[in-house]
Amino acid sequence: MSSYWLTPPALYESLDREFHFDFDPCPCPRPDGYNSLEASWGKMNYVNPPFRRHDGLNNCGPTAFVHKAIAEQQRGNGSVLLLPCQSYVMLLAAAGAEIRSAGRVRFLEKDTGEPWRSPSPCCLFILRGNAPQENKEAQTQQATGKGSQVNYNLRPFG
Repeated sequence: MSSYWLTPPALYESLDREFHFDFDPCPCPRPDGYNSLEASWGKMNYVNPPFRRHDGLNNCGPTAFVHKAIAEQQRGNGSVLLLPCQSYVMLLAAAGAEIRSAGRVRFLEKDTGEPWRSPSPCCLFILRGNAPQENKEAQTQQATGKGSQVNYNLRPFG
Protein backbone atom coordinates (compact mmCIF):
# COMPACT_ATOMS: atom_id res chain seq x y z
CA MET A 1 0.00 0.00 0.00
CA SER A 2 1.36 3.44 -0.95
CA SER A 3 2.11 5.91 1.82
CA TYR A 4 1.17 8.77 -0.53
CA TRP A 5 -2.47 9.54 -1.20
CA LEU A 6 -3.53 12.42 -3.39
CA THR A 7 -6.48 14.68 -2.64
CA PRO A 8 -9.35 14.01 -5.07
CA PRO A 9 -9.32 16.88 -7.61
CA ALA A 10 -13.00 17.75 -7.07
CA LEU A 11 -12.42 18.24 -3.33
CA TYR A 12 -9.32 20.36 -3.88
CA GLU A 13 -11.00 22.48 -6.57
CA SER A 14 -14.02 23.13 -4.34
CA LEU A 15 -11.79 24.23 -1.46
CA ASP A 16 -9.57 26.30 -3.75
CA ARG A 17 -12.59 28.22 -5.08
CA GLU A 18 -13.43 29.19 -1.50
CA PHE A 19 -9.96 29.77 -0.04
CA HIS A 20 -7.75 30.65 -3.06
CA PHE A 21 -4.66 28.66 -2.12
CA ASP A 22 -1.26 30.00 -3.06
CA PHE A 23 0.89 27.27 -1.53
CA ASP A 24 0.90 23.51 -0.92
CA PRO A 25 3.43 22.68 1.80
CA CYS A 26 2.89 18.94 1.24
CA PRO A 27 3.46 18.47 -2.49
CA CYS A 28 3.55 15.04 -4.02
CA PRO A 29 6.10 14.11 -5.03
CA ARG A 30 8.13 15.93 -2.40
CA PRO A 31 11.24 17.51 -3.93
CA ASP A 32 14.58 16.13 -2.73
CA GLY A 33 15.77 17.93 0.39
CA TYR A 34 12.45 19.75 0.88
CA ASN A 35 11.10 19.99 4.43
CA SER A 36 7.79 21.84 4.63
CA LEU A 37 8.05 22.14 8.40
CA GLU A 38 11.15 24.33 7.97
CA ALA A 39 10.03 26.23 4.84
CA SER A 40 8.03 29.45 4.82
CA TRP A 41 4.43 28.88 3.81
CA GLY A 42 2.16 31.05 1.66
CA LYS A 43 -0.65 33.41 2.62
CA MET A 44 -3.28 30.64 2.20
CA ASN A 45 -2.10 27.04 2.35
CA TYR A 46 -3.69 23.73 1.46
CA VAL A 47 -2.21 21.10 3.79
CA ASN A 48 -2.73 17.37 3.19
CA PRO A 49 -0.04 16.05 5.55
CA PRO A 50 1.02 12.47 6.15
CA PHE A 51 -1.68 10.91 8.30
CA ARG A 52 0.80 8.67 10.15
CA ARG A 53 4.14 9.68 11.67
CA HIS A 54 6.09 6.89 9.98
CA ASP A 55 4.95 8.17 6.55
CA GLY A 56 6.35 11.67 7.14
CA LEU A 57 9.84 13.09 6.79
CA ASN A 58 11.75 12.57 10.05
CA ASN A 59 8.74 10.72 11.51
CA CYS A 60 6.63 13.90 11.52
CA GLY A 61 2.92 13.26 11.26
CA PRO A 62 -0.19 15.41 11.43
CA THR A 63 0.57 16.96 14.83
CA ALA A 64 3.76 18.56 13.50
CA PHE A 65 1.79 20.10 10.62
CA VAL A 66 -0.88 21.40 12.99
CA HIS A 67 1.85 23.09 15.06
CA LYS A 68 3.35 24.58 11.89
CA ALA A 69 -0.06 25.81 10.65
CA ILE A 70 -0.66 27.50 14.02
CA ALA A 71 2.77 29.17 13.81
CA GLU A 72 1.96 30.32 10.27
CA GLN A 73 -1.39 31.68 11.49
CA GLN A 74 0.48 33.80 14.04
CA ARG A 75 2.46 35.22 11.09
CA GLY A 76 -0.80 36.19 9.37
CA ASN A 77 -1.04 33.16 7.06
CA GLY A 78 -4.08 30.90 6.76
CA SER A 79 -4.26 27.14 6.25
CA VAL A 80 -6.86 24.52 5.47
CA LEU A 81 -5.75 21.16 6.83
CA LEU A 82 -7.19 17.87 5.66
CA LEU A 83 -6.82 15.58 8.69
CA PRO A 84 -8.15 12.18 9.69
CA CYS A 85 -11.05 12.30 12.11
CA GLN A 86 -13.32 9.72 13.70
CA SER A 87 -16.84 9.68 12.24
CA TYR A 88 -18.44 10.27 15.64
CA VAL A 89 -16.56 13.58 15.94
CA MET A 90 -18.00 14.72 12.63
CA LEU A 91 -21.50 13.63 13.70
CA LEU A 92 -21.20 15.65 16.90
CA ALA A 93 -19.81 18.70 15.08
CA ALA A 94 -22.61 18.53 12.50
CA ALA A 95 -25.14 18.37 15.36
CA GLY A 96 -23.72 21.63 16.72
CA ALA A 97 -21.76 20.20 19.63
CA GLU A 98 -19.59 22.59 21.59
CA ILE A 99 -16.11 21.12 21.67
CA ARG A 100 -13.71 21.74 24.55
CA SER A 101 -10.32 20.32 25.30
CA ALA A 102 -10.27 18.20 28.44
CA GLY A 103 -6.48 17.92 28.30
CA ARG A 104 -4.73 14.62 28.92
CA VAL A 105 -7.17 12.82 31.18
CA ARG A 106 -5.52 10.41 33.58
CA PHE A 107 -8.34 7.91 34.04
CA LEU A 108 -8.25 5.90 37.27
CA GLU A 109 -8.10 2.11 37.40
CA LYS A 110 -11.39 1.03 38.99
CA ASP A 111 -9.95 -1.28 41.69
CA THR A 112 -6.67 0.40 42.65
CA GLY A 113 -7.41 4.03 41.86
CA GLU A 114 -4.03 4.22 40.08
CA PRO A 115 -3.91 6.82 37.31
CA TRP A 116 -3.39 5.71 33.73
CA ARG A 117 0.31 6.04 32.90
CA SER A 118 -0.10 7.23 29.30
CA PRO A 119 -3.09 9.53 29.14
CA SER A 120 -4.42 10.49 25.74
CA PRO A 121 -5.75 13.93 24.87
CA CYS A 122 -9.52 14.02 25.23
CA CYS A 123 -12.28 16.38 24.21
CA LEU A 124 -15.63 17.15 25.73
CA PHE A 125 -18.55 17.31 23.31
CA ILE A 126 -21.47 19.25 24.72
CA LEU A 127 -24.87 18.89 23.11
CA ARG A 128 -27.20 21.45 24.62
CA GLY A 129 -30.93 20.88 24.42
CA ASN A 130 -32.61 22.83 21.63
CA ALA A 131 -36.18 23.97 21.37
CA PRO A 132 -38.23 21.42 19.37
CA GLN A 133 -38.41 23.76 16.32
CA GLU A 134 -34.59 24.13 16.30
CA ASN A 135 -34.26 20.32 16.38
CA LYS A 136 -36.64 19.96 13.42
CA GLU A 137 -34.67 22.56 11.40
CA ALA A 138 -31.39 20.80 12.20
CA GLN A 139 -32.84 17.43 11.10
CA THR A 140 -34.09 19.00 7.85
CA GLN A 141 -30.66 20.53 7.18
CA GLN A 142 -28.96 17.21 7.87
CA ALA A 143 -31.39 15.31 5.61
CA THR A 144 -31.01 17.77 2.73
CA GLY A 145 -27.25 18.18 3.13
CA LYS A 146 -27.68 21.90 3.76
CA GLY A 147 -25.94 23.43 6.70
CA SER A 148 -23.11 20.88 6.57
CA GLN A 149 -20.45 23.57 6.97
CA VAL A 150 -19.47 23.32 10.63
CA ASN A 151 -18.05 26.14 12.70
CA TYR A 152 -17.22 25.61 16.33
CA ASN A 153 -15.07 27.25 18.91
CA LEU A 154 -12.50 25.15 20.76
CA ARG A 155 -12.15 26.29 24.34
CA PRO A 156 -10.03 24.77 27.09
CA PHE A 157 -11.99 22.96 29.77
CA GLY A 158 -11.74 24.05 33.36
